[in-house]
Amino acid sequence: MSMLSLMLRGLGRKWVRTLLTILSIFVAFMLFGFLAAIRVAFASGANVADADRLIVRHAVSIIQMLPETYGDRMRRIDGVKDVSHATWFGGIYQEPKNFFPQHPVIPDDHLNLYPELLLPAEQLQAWKKTRTGAIVGRTTADRFGFKVGDRVPIQATIWPKKDGTQTWTFDIVGIYDGAKSGTDTSPLFFRYDYFDEAHRGTRGQVGWYIVRVDDPKYADAVAEAIDQTFANSPAETKAETEGAFLAGFASQIGNIGAILTAIISAVFFTILLVAANTMAQSVRERTNELAVLKALGFGDGQVLWFVLGEALLIAGLGGFSGLLLSFTLITVVGDPTNGMLPVFYMPKADLGLGLLLVVLLGVGSGFLPALQARSLQIADALRR
Repeated sequence: MSMLSLMLRGLGRKWVRTLLTILSIFVAFMLFGFLAAIRVAFASGANVADADRLIVRHAVSIIQMLPETYGDRMRRIDGVKDVSHATWFGGIYQEPKNFFPQHPVIPDDHLNLYPELLLPAEQLQAWKKTRTGAIVGRTTADRFGFKVGDRVPIQATIWPKKDGTQTWTFDIVGIYDGAKSGTDTSPLFFRYDYFDEAHRGTRGQVGWYIVRVDDPKYADAVAEAIDQTFANSPAETKAETEGAFLAGFASQIGNIGAILTAIISAVFFTILLVAANTMAQSVRERTNELAVLKALGFGDGQVLWFVLGEALLIAGLGGFSGLLLSFTLITVVGDPTNGMLPVFYMPKADLGLGLLLVVLLGVGSGFLPALQARSLQIADALRR
């Protein structure tokens, strides 16, 4: 009889207990997979931010506007390569729960600064020719069924039109994809010239600037030069790298990474105790059988690996199946919030970490029971 057969027979003695332990591990690794995807969703902007991009906002708050004329002055600063701008529109589609980002931008400038947004050339040309044209990311297009040629009404919450109405209607002329798995494809972009002409408010104002520097090594120096240029002006600026800006923006709702890490740590500590208790009980109940194995010629090392192998088998059955199912659901079914999260996927690094945790769980839960089995004395064990 092979060692694997002996392990399966041993685990089958108390099959209900073994099954419940495997299911507990399965649920824990399912949770690990989905929490990893959620963590990526909240950190997606910072993760894919380019090191050579700066965000320049109002020094007081991002809701304060900046003059459009700042762009030309930034272009004259040493180290600045490209400049564009965007503004938060903050509208809703049909009802408040149907929220997604919308930004008025300059088409060519914005796409030059964000080459990870993949838009077919003919759709870009259509956008530049259509004053009310807009492009929408694949995530939002799939979420609401938007297609090229659709007319989409957006209810303004911040920017009413000149005539006082709240409804802005945009013609969908393009759908863009992301070049990277973490690229946010939820925003809708429309033309700034149309926005600036049609909204009720001060003309020539923008929300923030995006600046590309010649060399990422000097990004901080360029950011400081930008802030010095507009120091003591009516609208002072705060320039920082795109990664720092997005990380700070996300941290306003809390340190999501730390929260999820704490949850996962608590879950795995509990599962470790459950699995270790299962293995300890199994060894105690089979003391005589382990002694017989030694009497038949099994060495101390073989008995140790026999018990440790059972622990690894339990952890593997539960952990690998949990990871496989969570990865499949995340990849195939996708975002359970129906597009509310900007991106939703399980990184390969987290999948690798999960596989490592399966092995560590098996070793951690079986190590002490395996040592106990290894140290059994045949005569003492048979007298129990």
